[in-house]
Amino acid sequence: MLFSELYGAYYNAVAAILKKAAEKPLTKEEMRQTVEKYAFGESFVTIEAALRNGDWPLLGEDGRSVLKNAPEMPLTLLQKRWLKAISLDPRVKLFGDCIPDFPEVEPLFTGEDYEVFDRYSDGDDYSDEGYIGRFRLILRAIGERTPLRFEVKNRTGAVSRFTAMPEYLEYSEKDDKFRLMTSGCRYGSVVNLGRIVSCEECFGELRGSPPRERRRAEETLVFEITDERKALERVLMHFAHFEKEAERIGEKTYRVSLRYDKDDETELVIRVLSFGPFLRVVSPQSFVNLIRERLMMQKKYGL
Repeated sequence: MLFSELYGAYYNAVAAILKKAAEKPLTKEEMRQTVEKYAFGESFVTIEAALRNGDWPLLGEDGRSVLKNAPEMPLTLLQKRWLKAISLDPRVKLFGDCIPDFPEVEPLFTGEDYEVFDRYSDGDDYSDEGYIGRFRLILRAIGERTPLRFEVKNRTGAVSRFTAMPEYLEYSEKDDKFRLMTSGCRYGSVVNLGRIVSCEECFGELRGSPPRERRRAEETLVFEITDERKALERVLMHFAHFEKEAERIGEKTYRVSLRYDKDDETELVIRVLSFGPFLRVVSPQSFVNLIRERLMMQKKYGL
């Protein structure tokens, strides 16, 4: 939302027109096609008229761009400060040194400006050079469909070795950990990246196999919200990345149906409990049972 009006669709569409018009005059159809690619179809009426009648004095009478150089989109100070802030997140470096340093600007925010609740403290070590190297190798292998040979340490400290095809990565906000989904391995399909000791490319019968279709054990969670202290707004924002529907069933009561991956159920239980008495789970019964078990455990240990 910070940059919704900076270099939006109109800017990009006009910039593309001027780049092409620097080489030769554009026909009306060529201009229309450019606008449809970079903006909205109906935008053509406004853009074409403004350029042709001189309201936007960027095209000469011959239809060529009046600019000597191709238009550029330099970053604003606000964008640089935002990128600087994002670059401070250690997880960004897992994907490469893709963000400029901008040493002359202050970050828009730092980790001291916010506090994350309900997150385990034993997350992955994103500053470890070995972890970074393995992450980048896995990421490249996923894109190139290259099988990998892994050495993974289990809970007891024993190391197992296997070969598998990396399919995709998942990140758990609650655990603050990455996990890798694989195929072609009899030991299982989920590998925590923090437990990987080493991995390397290997070439065999797995190479070149088509990407595995993800088979998700999907469940639907139904709960009711009492809209006090902006509970509904907080719930919708908190679960914004889930597919869901909400309906009003009373003056201040709403029912929400939310679809989630069965593998994320434990994390979801913890997040649901954080809303306290304003949220009541209706179904499925298995989820209700998990809620009860966790509450009983908390009571047992005086939490």
